[in-house]
Amino acid sequence: MPSVLNMKALSYLFLLLLIDPGLVVISVNPSLNDDVLGLIVFKADIKDPKGKLVNWNEDDETCCGWVGVKCNPRSNRVIELNLDGLSLSGRIGRGLFQLQFLRKLSLAKNNLTGSVSPNIARLDNLRVIDLSDNNLSGEIPDDIFRQCGSLRAISLARNKFTGKIPTSLSSCSTLAAIDLSFNQFSGPIPSGIWTLSGLRSLVLSDNLLEGEIPKTTEGLKNLRTINLARNQLSGKIPDGFGSCLLLRSIDLSENSLSGSLPDDMKQLTLCSYLSVSGNAFSGEIPEWIGEMKSLEALDVSLNRFSGMVPSSIGNLQSLKAMNFSGNGFSGNLPESMINCTNLLALDVSQNSMSGDLPSWIFKSDLQKVLVSEKKLRGGLKNSLYSLEAVAVQSLKVLDLSDNAFSGEITSDISVLSSLKLLNLSKNTLSGPIPDAIGELKSLNSLDLSENWLNGSIPMEIGGAVSLKELRLRKNHLAGGIPTSIGNCTSLSTLILSQNSLTGSIPTVIAKLTNLQVVDLSLNNFTGTIPKQLANLPNLLSFNISHNNLKGELPAGSFFNTISPSYLTGNPSLCGAAVKKSCPSVLPKPIVLNPNTTSSDYTPGSLTPNVGHKRIILSISALIAIGAAVVIVIGVIAITVLNLRVRSSASNAPAALTFSAGEEFSHSPTTDANSGKLVMFSGEPDFSTGAHALLNKDCELGRGGFGAVYQTVLRDGHAVAIKKLTVSSLVKSQEDFEREVKKLGKVRHQNLVALEGYYWTPSLQLLIYEFVSGGSLYKHLHDGSGGNFLSWNERFNIILGTAKALAHLHHMNIIHYNIKSTNVLMDGYGEAKVGDFGLARLLPMLDRYVLSSKIQSALGYMAPEFACRTVKITEKCDVYGFGVLVLEVVTGKRPVEYMEDDVVVLCDMVRGALEEGRVEECIDTRLQGKFPAEEAIPVMKLGLICTSQVPSNRPDMGEVVNILELIRCPSEGQEELG
Repeated sequence: MPSVLNMKALSYLFLLLLIDPGLVVISVNPSLNDDVLGLIVFKADIKDPKGKLVNWNEDDETCCGWVGVKCNPRSNRVIELNLDGLSLSGRIGRGLFQLQFLRKLSLAKNNLTGSVSPNIARLDNLRVIDLSDNNLSGEIPDDIFRQCGSLRAISLARNKFTGKIPTSLSSCSTLAAIDLSFNQFSGPIPSGIWTLSGLRSLVLSDNLLEGEIPKTTEGLKNLRTINLARNQLSGKIPDGFGSCLLLRSIDLSENSLSGSLPDDMKQLTLCSYLSVSGNAFSGEIPEWIGEMKSLEALDVSLNRFSGMVPSSIGNLQSLKAMNFSGNGFSGNLPESMINCTNLLALDVSQNSMSGDLPSWIFKSDLQKVLVSEKKLRGGLKNSLYSLEAVAVQSLKVLDLSDNAFSGEITSDISVLSSLKLLNLSKNTLSGPIPDAIGELKSLNSLDLSENWLNGSIPMEIGGAVSLKELRLRKNHLAGGIPTSIGNCTSLSTLILSQNSLTGSIPTVIAKLTNLQVVDLSLNNFTGTIPKQLANLPNLLSFNISHNNLKGELPAGSFFNTISPSYLTGNPSLCGAAVKKSCPSVLPKPIVLNPNTTSSDYTPGSLTPNVGHKRIILSISALIAIGAAVVIVIGVIAITVLNLRVRSSASNAPAALTFSAGEEFSHSPTTDANSGKLVMFSGEPDFSTGAHALLNKDCELGRGGFGAVYQTVLRDGHAVAIKKLTVSSLVKSQEDFEREVKKLGKVRHQNLVALEGYYWTPSLQLLIYEFVSGGSLYKHLHDGSGGNFLSWNERFNIILGTAKALAHLHHMNIIHYNIKSTNVLMDGYGEAKVGDFGLARLLPMLDRYVLSSKIQSALGYMAPEFACRTVKITEKCDVYGFGVLVLEVVTGKRPVEYMEDDVVVLCDMVRGALEEGRVEECIDTRLQGKFPAEEAIPVMKLGLICTSQVPSNRPDMGEVVNILELIRCPSEGQEELG
């Protein structure tokens, strides 16, 4: 065995050879193994904090037993180096170039930095290079692949590379897979890539690529996957895609592509996924789309397509998801789609479609149907619709709002037994609400607003015990509110305004302790307001304006500060809020009967104590009168003081008054008293006053950045307002507005939309869409009885949250505060992530502020917050997401305090996994109701995301891909190499 001195000497000799082979003319004895020398030199350039490479010993004659090293058993030369996820840092040194027989180099999921050497692709036998998920940066030399030998796969995904994609890639004729996604590559796609005849997978998504897609050739006959999503590509899809007959997945979404779909794409009969959403495509969807018979997902949303949905869609019998929303389609859905027996999700909303609703929708296994048009008022269609429900068990979401449906809602609606959301608002439906609506036991949201419905609200409505939202505004309903409404104990929103309802407000409403928004305005209600309503703990809005109610308002924290606009039009109401005192009801005075006799009385003489009794009576009367006067004066004084306080509060610069036509307008306004308000879209239509922000009754919750309140627009639409409490840390107005406007442009179906903001030097408000379903935390931990999330709902929440974070990271926005209270549920059961990007409002990302103010939830905080030497990146979001995944699957909080112990969720699940009992960790409420082949991989993914080392955590884009594979496993991929 050579001495240590000799080995070190050979190491220096090897370094000299690398610098300039001409400096030393000597033959190194192969028995001393060049591979050992190369790997020792490579190790000298990196840091190994976990000691994973501790057995790499420079005194060894061979390296074949070293961690991550695989040798050819015959020659003992290194053929594979796999150091994935070992928490390595540092740079990739030149020692690797001595591994002349290396076939696979994989250094993925570490924290390597620096640039890539131009010599890395010149190892003659190298077939696979995987440097993904690191912090590598800089530009890739254009000639790096001039001598790429037999290279078959290269992945530089999820790094920070810039500059152009090297044109020399076209020299690698053996390449089968290229993945350069999630970097900052710019410029055009090199046309030479299209000449690689062996290429099977090309993934260039999530970069800054621009220009047109190069014209494809028959050279790409082996291509299976192409993903160019989320770039800045323009122009048309070039001819030639149809020659790639083996294509199975095409994703060109979120670019600026235009034109129509090229005809030769009809030859792609093996393609199962096609997405061109978020572009500027126009024209009609061609009939030949039906020839792509393997399609499972077809997404053409958010384009400018027009014409009718082609009848050939019915030929796509494998289709599971179809999204045609946000275009200009007209006509009706073709009857041929009855043949799409595997269809689960159909979205054709925000188009201009007409015709009868096809009956096949209710004969299929569809789970989600969105046909909402959301057209401008007055833009209803001319054609008439009819609604006929036929037996179906799977449908969960049915949104047919803003169309021209007519006719009656039949009792057949009861067969939609799994329905959770039914929205038929803004149509011309007539007739009564059927009694059968009460048979929908799973229904969470019912919206029949703005129709021509008549009759009364059926008593059977109380059978819909899961109702959280009931919206019946602007119809012709009569009669009273049925007392059975008290059975809907989950009800949080009750909108019955603009009808002809009569009778009194039933006392049973006081039992609905989850009520937040109530609107009974513009009806004919009479009687007094039940005093018990003062006990509703979550009430935020209670509008009873323009009725015939009388008497005194209930005494309670909400009603003490109710907005006067909610009470107008009730002339017989009294109380401080309407500035009208109520009649006093005083007890009758005690009067002694002057004709009273006693046994001691004799005619002609006085009763012995009569004079004294009269004096006592006078004093009592005076005391009573004095007390009454004092009480009246006190009431008047308190009322005046309250009015002054309210007047001063409404005039204070820090208060925001939501009065249409004054401080609110579509254009931003700045005023010394009112501040500056900007709404990103639509006309502001607020009806409440400053109390909506200053009154704790309207408070939804508090976080590190401030409190969140709810207020309601005049049409019943609610918004959430975050009142920032970090004013001393917030940037200047110019910087604040710039950052907020950037956040306002961030739009994703799984993100809570920012709708506007308000600025004064002492008060900053952020105006968000209101998400009605409450937080994920509430659904996981505050549920009772059988009302809990199913496995399918939990999986969709995890996937939706992952997509939201991936989108934020693509926009270079770190959330910093992932936790179950910041994931909200909308009426469709979709997850929406809120509170994102708020750290951008601070002048600097101070760790103390981030950890103590923003990332305030125990258990979610990534460990790098405690280490000042570790950079804060998107991987801190990944950690919080991993904890969230475990919380969703197990139903347990991230940290739970037992009687004599503290249980950390990550540690508990990791220990159970090591002991082979991970299935025991799954929420006991899901026992027997979850697929282990999905739940266990999801839990393992959560553990990977909570790795202590940031570089070991996957990217959120990769997380989305993994989740989609877990839910829909592919038919398998052939191995490269």
